[in-house]
Amino acid sequence: FSTSRNWLKLKKLEIMNNRIKKLREQSLNAINKISPERAILITKFYKSDIAKQNSIPKQRALWLKYFLENKKLCYNDGELIIGERGPQPKATPTYPEICLHSIEDLEILDARPKVSFKVDEECKNIYKNTIIPFWKGRTQRERLFNQMSDKWLDAYNAGVFTEFQEQRAPGHTANGNKIYKKGLLDIINDTHKSIENLDFYNDENAFEKREELQAMEIAAKAMIDYAKRNSDFLFKLAKAEKNSDKKAELENLANICLKVPAHKPETFHEALQYYWFVHLGVISELNPWDSFNPGRLDQHLYPFYKNDLENGTLTKEDAVEILQSFWVKFNNHPAPPKI
Repeated sequence: FSTSRNWLKLKKLEIMNNRIKKLREQSLNAINKISPERAILITKFYKSDIAKQNSIPKQRALWLKYFLENKKLCYNDGELIIGERGPQPKATPTYPEICLHSIEDLEILDARPKVSFKVDEECKNIYKNTIIPFWKGRTQRERLFNQMSDKWLDAYNAGVFTEFQEQRAPGHTANGNKIYKKGLLDIINDTHKSIENLDFYNDENAFEKREELQAMEIAAKAMIDYAKRNSDFLFKLAKAEKNSDKKAELENLANICLKVPAHKPETFHEALQYYWFVHLGVISELNPWDSFNPGRLDQHLYPFYKNDLENGTLTKEDAVEILQSFWVKFNNHPAPPKI
């Protein structure tokens, strides 16, 4: 997300308070590294019976549910938006179901001088003994390349072009405004209405549509449960916190996670946290190479900003601080390519 990168390069640090300066420095100083967490979890899931017993839409929704139930939670001291796609900032997941890094790939990522990703021996061993044996021959990249003509493969191997589909899922996507008008419980209710309106007598695709709609409900419930996990985590941190201001801040963020994404946001802070949960869900389930972005965030946020200013629950300085904390989150999420 180029806006966040540009912001992080600003020299006028006086526009940041101490909290944001600290978060910014933590983000800039964090070391890019490959995290095997997602690869381990997706391998465990697709080895399980539950993956084999469901349609592809439900498989993918149930995988997201499994991941969000088991991924490590992360709260960086002082931040106002919670959630990392890895176990810590710049601990970057891989997507072996799309393209499978070889041990040589991992070694190149670790050693290359520009935009390196550190890979420890434990990660290499996990890949060698678990990830590569299971995913070899099953990846999206291999399936796609097996369908291409010899002429296409010759051109590719000669370096005439690169094919991005070998390393990410399709799509460059901008978020719309639906999440600012509806909570996921509302969207789940919409799926129920759509299922009720399916015509199994006259629509030959009705079964497939129902599977897709039911998968949407599974994914939405998974996101709500993930937010609840974060809320419980924050309340636990708040209980142990001695500083009254920090305790109140943690409790406020915990209550926001109880509100969104289950329900539609009503405040500026809730709207940004809702978006961030959706962002994490999209880039965790399948990798669009970080091509999911907030879209017209100014238009989406302005009504919340205006309302909060008018009712006295937000100041301009508060809004800037929350937004800056939000931008830092993007810089915490580098994306390594397939070598």
